[in-house]
Amino acid sequence: MSEKENLPEKALPQNEEKNLDKKVENEKTEEVQPAEHIVEETSEDTSEKVSEKMTEEKSEEKQTDDTAAALVDKAKATGDRKETTDSPSPEAAVESVDEEEDNKPSQEPKTPKDAQSEVDDAVAEDSEDESAGERHGIEKKDYHAMSKEALVDELEKLLKKEKVQAIKEHVEEIRAEFNAKFDEELEEKKEEFLHDGGNIIDFHYSTPLKKHFNSLYFDYKEKRNKYYQQLKQDLTQNLEKRQEIIEELKGLIDVEENINTTYKHFKELQERWKTAGAIPRDKYNNVWNTYHHHVENFYDFLHLNREFRDLDFKHNLEQKLKIISRAEELTQETDINRAFRELQMLHKMWKEDLGPVEKEFREDIWQKFSDATKKIHDKRQEYFEQLEKQYEKNLEKKEEIIGKIREIAETNYTSHKTWQQNIKEVEALREQFFHAGKVPRNVNDQTWKKFKETVRTFNRNKNAFYKNQKKEQYHNLEKKLELVQIAEDNKDSEDFKATTPLMKKIQTDWKKIGHVPRKDSDKIWKRFKAACNHYFDRLHANRSEENKEETEAFEHKKELLDKLKSIELTGDRKEDLPTIKKFIEEWKNLGRVPHNKRYIEGKFNKALDHAFDKLDMDKKQTEMLKYENKVQALEDSDDTRRINNEHYFLTKKIEETKAEIIQLENNLQFFAHVDDNHPMVQEVHKNIDDHKEQLKIWKEKLEKVKGLY
Repeated sequence: MSEKENLPEKALPQNEEKNLDKKVENEKTEEVQPAEHIVEETSEDTSEKVSEKMTEEKSEEKQTDDTAAALVDKAKATGDRKETTDSPSPEAAVESVDEEEDNKPSQEPKTPKDAQSEVDDAVAEDSEDESAGERHGIEKKDYHAMSKEALVDELEKLLKKEKVQAIKEHVEEIRAEFNAKFDEELEEKKEEFLHDGGNIIDFHYSTPLKKHFNSLYFDYKEKRNKYYQQLKQDLTQNLEKRQEIIEELKGLIDVEENINTTYKHFKELQERWKTAGAIPRDKYNNVWNTYHHHVENFYDFLHLNREFRDLDFKHNLEQKLKIISRAEELTQETDINRAFRELQMLHKMWKEDLGPVEKEFREDIWQKFSDATKKIHDKRQEYFEQLEKQYEKNLEKKEEIIGKIREIAETNYTSHKTWQQNIKEVEALREQFFHAGKVPRNVNDQTWKKFKETVRTFNRNKNAFYKNQKKEQYHNLEKKLELVQIAEDNKDSEDFKATTPLMKKIQTDWKKIGHVPRKDSDKIWKRFKAACNHYFDRLHANRSEENKEETEAFEHKKELLDKLKSIELTGDRKEDLPTIKKFIEEWKNLGRVPHNKRYIEGKFNKALDHAFDKLDMDKKQTEMLKYENKVQALEDSDDTRRINNEHYFLTKKIEETKAEIIQLENNLQFFAHVDDNHPMVQEVHKNIDDHKEQLKIWKEKLEKVKGLY
């Protein structure tokens, strides 16, 4: 079996690779000897060409040395790119054209990986898509806290300004947050629709914002699919190129040609390898390990031409030591994600840009690089553990917020004002929830579900309350429509005395009735107001006419009062009494005076008292003559309230007088043993007689008032 057939076709672990190197070296010792003989027997011209070639190679290496710092600077630049909110997981699966969209976070725990495996996977992922590094340069905002409008604006900006392959994580997180918020709104609208008696089959809800978002997301998928279709094709072609290079590299060992020609061919293969382009990430590490293995085999094949080979070894060692130095510096970097991204680039440079070193240094430098890698990896793991602790704190905050919303949702409120206060409170708690930060991925769905269910419970109770409110509002509408009808039926009534109390009453009743549906409120109020205003405008116009007569009556009463005050009575009761009665009768005939002029009635009564005092008349007769004037004033006032008050006053006086009489009669029992001629007994009897006389007057006055009804 030939040596070529013994070489591995797949990637080997690091230790197995080194063991195979030793085995190949031992097995080839004798086979390589002729190659040395060929080199020694070359002609002088050939030696000159080799010398020229080596000079040329040294020049190239010098140029490479000059750009070594640039390579490390490239890695630094990658690490310096703006930090995103969350670095993409290095375990992320390969995105294919036909992948199924899934916005839910994985509920399965990740399998722990060692440092080297994680870096290898990350390098493979970035190597598949050469723009992968650009993803780290796009700021990932707190999409969870954004409104639907802000999310749409952010999606539109990303599609306009960024490459489609660099925004997948941003777009999917925006989509998940937008859909969650829209679904919440959709549920509210659905419940309102069903509460209003709608059929679920007829329910459909969308908004211009939702349509705009769907259009943007469709554009994104179209662009992304086109990109990945082309990328998949390019990756496959590039893989075939690299596999062809590996096959040519394997064949260099068995080819029988001038060693200088072979070395030149090898350098050409290296250049072709560097420019071969990206390949599928799941093939990357396997293909690279195989390539690297055969590169080392080729250098071992050249071990007889030490100067020629050692130039490359020296150059590669110097560059790898620089990479190790930079990796060790990164172990002190405080920005963990930045350090890890730069470490990825260092590993990629180690693999892509540099070849092997002498065997005696291979294990040592690789171990140093691995140690630095492990330190960065461990710090990164610690960083993510701290993040998880913060996520746990955020979870506690969100659980507390959910508890507060649940407490509000489970309370039965009975007034519109209270519901409005709690609607604002729940809205504030919702905002706090959205700004509370991320929670552990394995409880994210569960927490979001609890939040939605709690808010939904509150909305259901709110909708149920307002549904009952609507029923009550329609009942109130019926009541107010009845009052509107009464107002419109009586707005042209001429019976002001009977209609005015009715119109005032329906206005009072209107205020006592609660809210009606908003769509009917203004309409029925305008009808009711118009009818009431029409009536009271007519009433005021009528009263204005009446006031003219009342003013005239007041002027006449003033003149009559002056006459009564200035009259000279003869002192003869029979002659003076008709004169006084004539004054009273004339006063009554003059009619009502304006409300603000009614004080003149009191002045007239005082004048009558003064006149009656000059007459020797029975107290009851005098009292009733004066009261006739008051009764007339009550009748003229047309004020039911005043008449009722007078009725109540007289009834009360009658009851009080009866009680006084009973009390006085009871007191006489204490004087049963005393002679009736005793002054004290006589005083009690006199009081009883006076109260009985007064009782007759009160009763007679009450009869007069009753006659007014």
